Amino acid sequence: MTLQQIHYALTISESGSMNKAAEKLGISQPTLTSAVRELEKELGVSIFMRTHKGAVPSAEGLGFLQNAGQLFRQYELIQEKYINKEKKRRFGVSTQHYSFAVSAFIQTVKQYNTLEFEFAVRETETLDVIRDVADLRSEIGVLYISNFNRKPIEKQLEENELIFTELVRCKAYVYLWKGHPLANEPSISLEQLEPYPCLSFEQNGRDGYLYAEEILSENIYPRMIKATDRATMGEMMQQLDGYTLCSGILCKELSGNDYIVVPFREDSENPNSVMEIGFIRKKSSQLSEIGETYISELKKSLEVNANTP
Repeated sequence: MTLQQIHYALTISESGSMNKAAEKLGISQPTLTSAVRELEKELGVSIFMRTHKGAVPSAEGLGFLQNAGQLFRQYELIQEKYINKEKKRRFGVSTQHYSFAVSAFIQTVKQYNTLEFEFAVRETETLDVIRDVADLRSEIGVLYISNFNRKPIEKQLEENELIFTELVRCKAYVYLWKGHPLANEPSISLEQLEPYPCLSFEQNGRDGYLYAEEILSENIYPRMIKATDRATMGEMMQQLDGYTLCSGILCKELSGNDYIVVPFREDSENPNSVMEIGFIRKKSSQLSEIGETYISELKKSLEVNANTP
C-alpha cells in the first residue's frame, strides 16, 4: 500500500466517480482503476461498489477511507511544515451553528496574514464536526454536550480519539425574532410555544435526533421545521413566528438587533437542562499557535455574550 494509492482512493471518494477522480488527478481512468484494484487486492476488501451513480464506498471501504484519510492528512501536514514551506499553511474550524464561534474565527483571522494561511470555517452538522476533526480537516471543532446526548457524543469522541474541553455552561433559552408575540415575556414555557413552529438544524442519519444542536431536543414539538443554515432559520423566525431553543449566547455583532433570547421557563413535566459548550481536538496532537489564538478568542466571545446559569 502506498500513499499514492491512498490519495487515489480518497479522491474517488470525494469525487463520487472514477471519471471525475481521474480528471482531477490528471491520469487516465484505466490507470486509476488498476491502482485501486491492486490496493483492494492487497487489503482483501472491496473499497468501492461500482453503480450506475458512480463509485460508492462499501461498508468496509468507509472504515478504510476514514483511517486512510487521517494518515494522508498527517502526511500533508508534514509536507507543508517541512517540504512545501512556500505553500500556505492551513487552519480550519468546524462548528455547530454558533455565531460566537464564527465571531471568534473572524477575530483570529485578523491577527494573521491571509497570504500565508488558507483559512476555513465550516458550520455543519454535529457528526460532521466530529468527522472533520477526526480526519484533520479541521484542527478544532465546537459543539455542546448535555445529559441527553452525552453517551452518543462521548462514544463518537472515543472512537475517533478526540477529547472535549468545556468552556462554558448555559441553561436553555428561547431564541426568536424581536417582533414575535412572546418577545416581551420575562420567560417562556413550552405550553406557550405550542402555537408556533419549532425550528431545528437538520441532522442526517437514523439517529440524527441524538445529535441535535438544540437543547431540550428530547421533548416533543408538534410543529417542527428543519433548516440547514442560520440565514434561513432567521427568515423563518420572522416570516413564520418560529423559534428555537438555544444556549442564550447571542452575538449581536453578527446576528444584529433583530433577534432576542428569553429564558425558558421549566415546569414539572419539562425541566430545564444545561449545555456544556466546548471544543474538541485530537488526543494525539497539541494545538498549534493559531489554534491557541482561536481558543483565546472563543473564550473572549463567550465571556462577552454568554448568559451563564
